Amino acid sequence: MKRSYRSRSPRILGRLIALASVLVFSGSSPQKQLSVYSKAANYSVMVAEHNGMDYVGLLELLEPLGTVNARANGEHWKFRYNEVEAEFVAGQTRTRVRGGELNMPANFVLENGRGLVPISSLITLLPQILGGSITLNLSGRRLFVGDVAIHFTAAVGKGDPPKLVMNFGNPVNPMIATEPGKLQLVFTHDAVVSPGSQTLTFDNKAIPSATFEESNGTAILQVTTTVPAMASFSNDGRTITVTPASTPVLPAHAPSPIPPFAPPTVAPPAAASSAAGTPVRRHVFAVIDAAHGGDERGAALTGQLQEKDVTLAFARRLRELFGLRGISALLARDGDLTLSLDQRAAMSNASGAAIYIAVHATSEGNGVRLYTALMPSGGGNQGWFLDWETAQSSFDGLSQIAATSVAKGLESKRVSVRTLIAPLRPLNNVVTAAFAIEIGPTGDDVSQLSSAEYQEKLAEAVVSGVEDVRDQLEARRK
Repeated sequence: MKRSYRSRSPRILGRLIALASVLVFSGSSPQKQLSVYSKAANYSVMVAEHNGMDYVGLLELLEPLGTVNARANGEHWKFRYNEVEAEFVAGQTRTRVRGGELNMPANFVLENGRGLVPISSLITLLPQILGGSITLNLSGRRLFVGDVAIHFTAAVGKGDPPKLVMNFGNPVNPMIATEPGKLQLVFTHDAVVSPGSQTLTFDNKAIPSATFEESNGTAILQVTTTVPAMASFSNDGRTITVTPASTPVLPAHAPSPIPPFAPPTVAPPAAASSAAGTPVRRHVFAVIDAAHGGDERGAALTGQLQEKDVTLAFARRLRELFGLRGISALLARDGDLTLSLDQRAAMSNASGAAIYIAVHATSEGNGVRLYTALMPSGGGNQGWFLDWETAQSSFDGLSQIAATSVAKGLESKRVSVRTLIAPLRPLNNVVTAAFAIEIGPTGDDVSQLSSAEYQEKLAEAVVSGVEDVRDQLEARRK
């Protein structure tokens, strides 16, 4: 096995590449994960268990941070990160890094050409490979590369109504959930660390305390309240204010917090406006979501070619081909618009569509990658409401059926394709079959991504693949 990658957009592809070797995810119990925070990318990698210890794939762990290569030869596994070489032997604790020897707390595992090291070994192993400091929270499975931790302060003012004001060193965007007596902020991709004490107490009856904990790659800040409360954002995401729900604070430029729950399949179809202003119901089979847009350009594919332009052109081509086959399709954006991930998911959920297709583009690798959702840990449904971060769970099997069918369509046109799973929002939030397609060139000519001929070829394969499983998709929607 030999692979080589360079890291790119930390917001999307950094997380995807890190999970490229994960091909199967199943089971009702939460999947263990290790979250990595660095200046290059924030992402998560899956954790495997061997002999009662947690292990992680070294190649997947470091792919988003630099150029990596690995090669297995019998029991020996040679690894290279940028200019640093390391050698491991299956079943042994001793390894060679930079010409010197290190001892790991447990044996190296070689599994189908994939090199696994104990998570506890990263404390001594990574500084030698990366050439810099790291901080590892072993119990919470959170790894900080360099000085990237986000510190925060929290205080309740003496005014009426009371306000808990939390100021963070960098912008954050946690998932927010509320229930009687609690308001919970879950940081899945923000390097937030404890303010010094795990428990914070405030001299206030309405907001008496808050607790901070780290578990399975996430940081959770739970605010205890004696009245219904809500959270609002300000200062470009650097300040979160918790107030009683009857006295909301709505900053003019606050980013949209992630809603805790999304309605299940009972959501009504999208409404379009008639000339008289009366909502008109539409029956949409597919929602096609061109990634990025507006202020978010995505990756700079070339000096002149931006990802947001390629994704929109390809999304429009998909809509056209669906239409030619009598299949209705709706674009999440049909122009250079800025849409949040929550807005994209909400649009799909409200449409009642049978399938959601997110479109990305890359200048790296070749061919196409197809992604279905990897559910994060935690989350719990309440009655008719689905947990926002795991809303896709009951559709996961159908999503994989659709992605597999599209992969066959691409292979029939001799297009290289890989089918993967990743915690890629908003797939997790979508309550229908959903997958993301990332199109890449077949060789070194990145301009191919904007070629009408190439896009047509890929679009025909995608539409044919979806059409082949249309009956299954429609049956689930009914």
